[in-house]
Amino acid sequence: MTKKIARLAAVHGKKLVLVSLAGMIWIQPFSVLESFTGTTSTAYAADSQTVQLSSEMITSGAKLVKYQYTTTRSGKSVKVLADVVEVDLSNPYVQLDVMTGKNGQVTTRQSVEGMAQETGAVAGINGDFFATSGQGVAMGAAVSQGVLVTSPAQLTGMFAFAVKSDNTPMIDQFSFNGSVITEDGSVFPLTGMNQESYRTEPDNGYSHVNNMFIYTSDWKSEERPKASGTTPTEVLVQGGVIQQISYKSAIPGTVPADGYILRAHGLAADFIASHMQIGQRVDTNYRLVSRSSGIEYNPSDLKMVIGGHTLLVDQGAASSFTRSTNSISGSSAVARTAVGYSKDGTKVYLITAEKNSASSGLTLAELQKFMTSIGVWKGMNLDGGGSTTLVTRPLAENTAQLTFTTSNGSAGQRAVVNGLGVYSTAPVGTLQGLKVSGSKTLLIGQTVPYTLKGYDNYYNPIDTSGIQATWSASNSNVSWTGDGFKGVKAGTAKITAASGSATSSMDVTVLGGTDLDTLTPVTTYAPLEAGTSVSVPVTAKLKSGSTVNIPDESLKWTFSGMKAAVQNGVLTIQSINNGAKVAYATPSYDGFSGTPIVFSVSAEQVWETFENISYPVSFTGLPAEATGKVSVVQGTGEREKSKVLQLDYDLTLGTGNKFAYAQLNGTTGRTIPEGATSMSVDVLGDASLNWLRAEFEDADGKAVYADLIRPLDFTGWRTLTADLTASALKHPVKLKRLYVVNLEDGQDERALTGSISFDNIRFTAPVTGGDTGLPSATAVMVAGSKTMTVDGKKVTMDAVPLIKDGVTYVPIRYVVDAFGGQATWTAASKKITVTRGLTVLELTVGKKEFLLNGAAKQGTVTPLITNGRTLVPLRMVSEQLGITVNWEQKTKSITLQS
Repeated sequence: MTKKIARLAAVHGKKLVLVSLAGMIWIQPFSVLESFTGTTSTAYAADSQTVQLSSEMITSGAKLVKYQYTTTRSGKSVKVLADVVEVDLSNPYVQLDVMTGKNGQVTTRQSVEGMAQETGAVAGINGDFFATSGQGVAMGAAVSQGVLVTSPAQLTGMFAFAVKSDNTPMIDQFSFNGSVITEDGSVFPLTGMNQESYRTEPDNGYSHVNNMFIYTSDWKSEERPKASGTTPTEVLVQGGVIQQISYKSAIPGTVPADGYILRAHGLAADFIASHMQIGQRVDTNYRLVSRSSGIEYNPSDLKMVIGGHTLLVDQGAASSFTRSTNSISGSSAVARTAVGYSKDGTKVYLITAEKNSASSGLTLAELQKFMTSIGVWKGMNLDGGGSTTLVTRPLAENTAQLTFTTSNGSAGQRAVVNGLGVYSTAPVGTLQGLKVSGSKTLLIGQTVPYTLKGYDNYYNPIDTSGIQATWSASNSNVSWTGDGFKGVKAGTAKITAASGSATSSMDVTVLGGTDLDTLTPVTTYAPLEAGTSVSVPVTAKLKSGSTVNIPDESLKWTFSGMKAAVQNGVLTIQSINNGAKVAYATPSYDGFSGTPIVFSVSAEQVWETFENISYPVSFTGLPAEATGKVSVVQGTGEREKSKVLQLDYDLTLGTGNKFAYAQLNGTTGRTIPEGATSMSVDVLGDASLNWLRAEFEDADGKAVYADLIRPLDFTGWRTLTADLTASALKHPVKLKRLYVVNLEDGQDERALTGSISFDNIRFTAPVTGGDTGLPSATAVMVAGSKTMTVDGKKVTMDAVPLIKDGVTYVPIRYVVDAFGGQATWTAASKKITVTRGLTVLELTVGKKEFLLNGAAKQGTVTPLITNGRTLVPLRMVSEQLGITVNWEQKTKSITLQS
């Protein structure tokens, strides 16, 4: 643990509270509360209402309280849920500290959850603002355990939150006051500590011009700072003695743990030239200065400081903003983070407002109202939006976990520069209570393990390995298997663990088909060939907005055009129906049908010959010392009439694993054929014994790697093939680069220099055009008529086409009957699934969004139900299915052709 929590001084007589507005559903409130716990209460503030819902202990002196905050926005009532971590600073076993990036260092970034787990925090929240395109440095001051980590940038209206050594909370504007004293007694001002380059306010100056900064080992990057627009002179000081001076250039490497580097420019560099020499002593001192009172604070007199943005609350009322809020979308309802404390100084509030499907976020004005409603006397804004994150350690668990889904959704937690953590310093206590631990949701057919965990009299986790428990369920929705509870049918159940006279229960929910919004396999296309095996992981999007991976045992599969089986997440084709050129595999869960996988005849497609490429290729090496060249050249020998891609590499310098990349199309790569199951490439080997690999990027931005050969042990031309089926690539997929890998292990056995060439990259993929066995036809419908003609023959329909708001709607079943394919209706979700050839189209009544081969698209109109029949927008659907549509205004007839 990088944060030395044990060094923190004892705390006396104050309370600290962390608050988080979160859009999450409270399932099971706990009543394990300390003496300072409040009862359920309601506070009113003008058009808003704050209601406390529940409370749960985290550790001795810290608890999680949940609120519901209601406000009126645009004449409508809006609800937001709040999570509050309340810390009692009179309790000697709880402390607060700033968490900084990775390993406690500046210029690194990490999620709040990562920082909390790395430092052992039982709760944590994101902190200061930072330039997302910069090096990753907090804009404001940061003090951890009395040590200054970063100085405040010279910006107007920026506030900071601090806890002084007497446990008094404080919110104020701070400036930095420091100086360097040389051996001859000369003094030069220090402008700041561990700060990246920025434009100062209000003069709009350059931060590092004519100034001197100090950089400590808390600064990770070797660039001090990056893109400052100034040429540095740097001085390395260790043990108070100058060890090295580098004029007009940076000292290579990072700052040593036992020293610091003075970084100077212009007038400051002139001072160094005149007053510093290697071997001389030098001293520094610095303070944080309150801009309101002028009081100077030695960092050692402060337990912690974290910077922020505008003042929000002053003397219990909403304050004027101290700087412009345009850059933080002040008037928009977004995710927010703030900090404040109570009038008597006994409580401090860290507040986050979540924006997602369950919570609408807050404007700054709404945030101010919420803060005053819970007792904030003085408060300020912290970084928000995608940075807003709260983690808490559930009772009896070992690590802090994400308390609610961030506004980034599936993208997860943002890596931020710092946060505020809550820490327990309590000794190991005695067993006080037991708690069932495990997932609150499970799927039909899925077996989920549950354990009985315990907490001590300090509400910290305690070893329960010797406790034997008997497990039971309140109903038949779940059943105990000996290893866990298995979901049997949709609904809720209470599971209970009993050990002697002690019992602990948890409410669990078995998700049913009605809880699903979509059910989508990762695989979209696959080759139709007996014996083919394809990985078929399936993901469900719930109506709540979250996503879950559906285990194989929870799914049922139906097959059309083939016989197949799915085992351990792999589908294997056993045989193909006579004459079938296209087949489908459709997953379903509790009656909810998902997107079918399309199987069709596959063929090898030439993807790149390098004869006439129209995109750039380039070389990239890792580590930085790795060098090389990538170019399209004329081949030699048997390839003398062809152009090839040549990769020359030199990996003699640098340490560790080494890589030589042939980048395709810059850093973006090129799209490969949909549903590709294998890749082949001709390679001119160099017998280097290195590895040869390909790197892909799928639709989610995930990097996927495929081995071409390991080791590369041949010379001359050879065709290499990589199987892509096990990778479960989510299309569209791009091939980004081909590259050589030289592993550190056994590096002396492999060549560090060499040259290889590539030619004729091919992919095996389903044939997306040509003959798929679909009929050609001409069909005519007339608006308002139940009769249609197909190639001149009359067909009677049970519903008539109609025109509404300029859009023609038709019964889709008769379209696919005429042109091939099938349409299925799922009543529970009001979903129409149309399959025709290689196309799978899914539409939902009342929703403009539709799925095309598993990919979400946005339409302009929705299907509708009239007279008990479902009609679909004709032109949108037909064009997606490859059917042309012509409209005749005079006769109100629709002609369809394929």
